[in-house]
Amino acid sequence: QVQVVESGGGLVQPGGSLRLSCAASGSIFSIYAMRWYRQAPGKQRELLATITESGRTNYADSVKGRFTISRENAKNTVYLQINSLKPEDTAVYYCYLETTNADAYWGQGTQVTVSE
Repeated sequence: QVQVVESGGGLVQPGGSLRLSCAASGSIFSIYAMRWYRQAPGKQRELLATITESGRTNYADSVKGRFTISRENAKNTVYLQINSLKPEDTAVYYCYLETTNADAYWGQGTQVTVSE
């Protein structure tokens, strides 16, 4: 069994920052990449950032410069640092894990709400 658990969401004022965490545990053979997505009410799930096992990163154009993805390989944990939060960042943020043998796992999501 593989578990992917996000944490770190919450209510934050515009302009604030958050660091989301995603911890993977269980029978993970080898991680290829971990990704962060978000889904706002009434919208499709959006890919935000990717980090591979080697540390290569990629970002959606919409979040470049404000979002930073990082990871601790030894802990199978990935982070998403979000700065200068805007109300339109309000969404459920999901972590997605891909293994080298093509298995994939979603977390349950963590709510981020940006409001005064």
